[in-house]
Amino acid sequence: MTVRDLLKTASRGITINGMRTFLTMLGIIIGVASVVLMVSIGKTFQNYIITQIESVGANMMEVAPAGLEKFGGNLQSLTFEDYRQIAQLPEVQNVTPVIIVAKPVQHGKDQTNPLVFGAYNYIFDNYGLKLDHGRLLEQADEDGAKNNVVIGHQTAVDFFGDSDPVGQKINVGGVSFLVVGELQKQSSALLASLDSPVFMPFSTAKALTGQTSYLTYIALKTRPGEAQVAKDDITTILRQQHHITNPTNDPDKDDFVIQSAEQVTAIIGTVTLGLTLFLALVAGISLLVGGIGIMNIMLVSVTERTREIGLRKAVGAKKRDILLQFLFEAVFLTLAGGLIGIAVGMFFGWLLTAIAAKFLGQLTFILSMQAIVLAVGMAAAIGLVFGIYPARRASNLSPMEALRYE
Repeated sequence: MTVRDLLKTASRGITINGMRTFLTMLGIIIGVASVVLMVSIGKTFQNYIITQIESVGANMMEVAPAGLEKFGGNLQSLTFEDYRQIAQLPEVQNVTPVIIVAKPVQHGKDQTNPLVFGAYNYIFDNYGLKLDHGRLLEQADEDGAKNNVVIGHQTAVDFFGDSDPVGQKINVGGVSFLVVGELQKQSSALLASLDSPVFMPFSTAKALTGQTSYLTYIALKTRPGEAQVAKDDITTILRQQHHITNPTNDPDKDDFVIQSAEQVTAIIGTVTLGLTLFLALVAGISLLVGGIGIMNIMLVSVTERTREIGLRKAVGAKKRDILLQFLFEAVFLTLAGGLIGIAVGMFFGWLLTAIAAKFLGQLTFILSMQAIVLAVGMAAAIGLVFGIYPARRASNLSPMEALRYE
């Protein structure tokens, strides 16, 4: 029997009972759709998070006292001299010392508690913050320790509603400040925390807090491709400055912590990849269940078509022809279900991404080709594995016994 004849016979066997064929494929459809959906959604959100981090500053780096991460650690380990030494590194593009002013912010009777940063104007570029209107802090503000501030969009809304905040005054720790600029609203919910801070000149923050010796942290931006070099050099400088002997590079011996956007991106990439693989594995279980369903239906089909099998053998069909016929039917069911599952997974992936974009901002669905190849490959393999037993059972039927079957 030719391949063409086998395919025609197999397709006729499949289409005899359309509803049962569809229900048989349903398990494969759900399994493949789940794999495609889970992996693609995982990649979509991984790309979204990494893109948002890089939009803040792909080369951004922060140097903080170890006490910010370690309970009981020293919070007064970074000095202005540390900042001076770091600023001289050739791989550092710009750098600013930062003091966080832990004081309430008021306007009239309204009070909020946003983070108040005292820093040089490099901080806006380091964090990718853009001006909406007014102006950013300037060198003249720093030199004169002026009581001028730039506020985030959310703080502007909290205090002034729809009114223009520029030219208005707010109170920080009992001291009046003039709002000279408002920052653009972040386009992503992930970065919404950057909508509330208040920024004042570093010199003003020192005078307001009385903090003249130590820094809260140092924010810097490295030149492209030199983040690791900068990290190594900063580590060497700070160990020398702080008289730390640490030949084994044990982080617990350092009184400072260096964090970069590259590190955060790598960690998030690893976490999301692990989560995506876990979800794909869970979704893959439904493929296995679908394969078992196909085997059961094929066994029922063999029983129902026993007389047909006997008749075909009686007129000359070989054992191999019967085996291939039922095997083709099983593989066709899984591949057809796989293709439908891909379409279903793509549709729901696009739909869920569109819904999430309403809350998170710009979000683009990324279809994972690896997931498609994996899902189709698994579907074909399941068709072969779970179709072999029913096909062998059909091919081993005796023609005489099959013809006598009622």
